[in-house]
Formats: sequence, C-alpha cells, structure tokens
Amino acid sequence: MTVVTPSKTTSAEGKPTGGSRTRPGKLAESGSPTVRPPAAAHLSDEQVAELGRELDAIRDEILAKRGAADAAYIRRVIKVQRGLEISGRAALLVSKNKAAWVTGTTLLSLAKILENMEIGHNVLHGQWDWMRDPDIHSTTWEWDFVTPSRSWQHTHNDLHHRWTNVVGKDNDVGYNLLRMDEQQPWKPINLANPLFNAILAPLFEWGIAIYDLELTEFKEGKKSKEALLKDLRALGKKVVTQFTKDYAATPAVAMLTGSGKQALYGTLTANAVRNVWAHAVIFCGHFPEGTDTFTEEMAEGETRGDWYIRQMIGSANISGSKFMHIMTGNLSHQIEHHLFPDLPSNRYAEVAPKVREICQRYGLKYTTGPLLKQVGSTWGKIFRLALPGKTAATA
Repeated sequence: MTVVTPSKTTSAEGKPTGGSRTRPGKLAESGSPTVRPPAAAHLSDEQVAELGRELDAIRDEILAKRGAADAAYIRRVIKVQRGLEISGRAALLVSKNKAAWVTGTTLLSLAKILENMEIGHNVLHGQWDWMRDPDIHSTTWEWDFVTPSRSWQHTHNDLHHRWTNVVGKDNDVGYNLLRMDEQQPWKPINLANPLFNAILAPLFEWGIAIYDLELTEFKEGKKSKEALLKDLRALGKKVVTQFTKDYAATPAVAMLTGSGKQALYGTLTANAVRNVWAHAVIFCGHFPEGTDTFTEEMAEGETRGDWYIRQMIGSANISGSKFMHIMTGNLSHQIEHHLFPDLPSNRYAEVAPKVREICQRYGLKYTTGPLLKQVGSTWGKIFRLALPGKTAATA
C-alpha cells in the first residue's frame, strides 16, 4: 500500500482550490493508535509490527511473481468481455424475437458485470499499471459506469481505502444515504433505510455518481465551488456518453428491424442487473454481521500493521466458485483486496489462505460466508439500523 502525504492546495482564504485531488497522510512508523480496536486490543505493539511485516512479505512475494501469465489473464478477460458485449448488442438488434431479447440482454448483462467488476474496478486501482500498457492503465481507463473514473478513484482509492469503515472519515459507511452503523445518529428518515436501499440497488451507478460529487463536503465548505463545477462537467460528459451508447445508438440501429423498443428495454435491464449485482457484492464485502467499524481515535496514529488489522476485521469475504469470484471482480476476496488493493485480482485466491492463517494465529476474526448468507446478513443490518437505539448484533 502506498499512502501519500497530504499536499492540499488552498486559496488565500484557506479554502481548497478547484483542481486539488489529494490522499490522506502517512501512517505512523511505530507505536499504536490512540485506541486500538477492541478486536485487536489483545495485541502488543510488537505483535502488530510483526503482523505488518508478515503481510508485507506476502505482498512482496506476489509482486515478484507477476508476469506474462497475469498479463495474459487480464487480456483474455477483456477479450471475453468485449465478445460478450458485441454479441449481446447484436442480438438486441433483432430483439423483437423474444429468444433474441433474452439472449442479448443476458449477454450484455454479463458483459457489463465483467467490465465493471473484474476489469474496470481493478484497472482503476492500478493493479495492471506494471504492464505499461496504455490501454490497460489506471490513468487512461474509462469504465462502463455513469460516474467518471477520476472522480471514483478519488472517493474510493484515495479516501475509502485509507479510512475503511472509520465512521466520520469513510463516507462509504452508508454513502450519506443509509444508516449502516450504530455510531451514526438515528434520525426519523432512517426508518426508510430498507426502501432507500431497495431503490439504490437497481440504480447503484447513479447513486455512486451523485455520491462521488461530494455534495456533503461542498455544503460543509470542504469542497470548493470550482471543484464541484469541474466534477459536474465531467459527470455531464459521461452521462451523455453512456446514454448515447446504451439508450440511443443501440435502439436506433435496432429500429431498422422493428426492435428499437425491445433493444431499449434490453439495455435498461442489463444496466439494472449489473447495478443490483455490483450493489450486492459491495455491500456484502463491507456491511454483513461480523465486520467492524471504527472511531476516529482508532485510526489516529495507526501504524502499517494497525492499518492492515483494520482492513481485515472491517471487511468480509464471499465463498463460492471460481466463476463467482471472477464475476465479483474477485471482491469476494474483499479482505485480501482491502489489504492489497493494487495486487492483480487473479492473485487474491492464492493470497487468501495465508491471510486467513495469519488472522487465526493472531486471534483476529476472518469473516466469510456464502453469497446468500452475506446478502441476508447485510439486509438484516439495514432493517435493524432503520430503528433507533443500538440494535445491531455484536460480534
């Protein structure tokens, strides 16, 4: 993990300027946080430091082994994804035929899931930058998602991955919409938690696009008007691109065969399917029972080892088949991804047993379970936290 020292550019009035994109500060070289999380309170500073060295060694081992096989893997996945997308859109051109509509919508849904999860998310994390391929690079990739890549990288890579599950610093805890932790004050509007989440799932890409604008930060004066306008312009351009591709170009060509309406419904359905799947995977990796959240004091003064611990006990995995892992973007190995966000995703399955063994040896929980169990657990928490009081089950 690389953490960059803050260098926020400010105006004469002390407010952030429009072009700044910064990462949070460095981790401490030694010592311990102000308060160590309860699940790790039994560990000494020396044990935490040794745990950090063990995980660093795992990361270094994978970095040393990256090579032609890994590069071939991601290129093969991209080739398959593009084949699925072309085939799906081609079938939708004649989707007045019901079989063609089902086939086209299914193939396009799979293509969008694969691009969003195993390709786009991981390319934008810089997992494949070492290949020096300008077509598969975190600085050039623009994914098939409404939110612009650069905006998402800021809120996700720079902020979420640094402050994972730290209430008050990681706005991914509820996305400024849902009450997802008992530390968050209850408000009457939280009674609509389940309804909001049910609406968010099929519209997930739009929810993330709005979230990435950081409207709360703008309202609180932490984000300048210039920065917001810049992000709005970028979002506007991306919306036009996505609408043109999915809701104009494909249906327009399909009109030649009398399938324009069916093609429009097919692309709408494919996007909704991708959104529901992405929503489920992301929520299962962060919010099921067994995942911890943290106070700001637990992150103050944390070392690399402490940061590693917070990633392990604040994340959850999903067990399943190799195909399921690929379709989740290997975020079914969310613990490993939070530990090593820049390692190639195809290596997480190799890393997982080593991480689990370290957790067991140091007395730290390793939360995992089948997809349906994790989905049910997450929805259960959403319903419980819709009500006032400390109602979440404790692990």
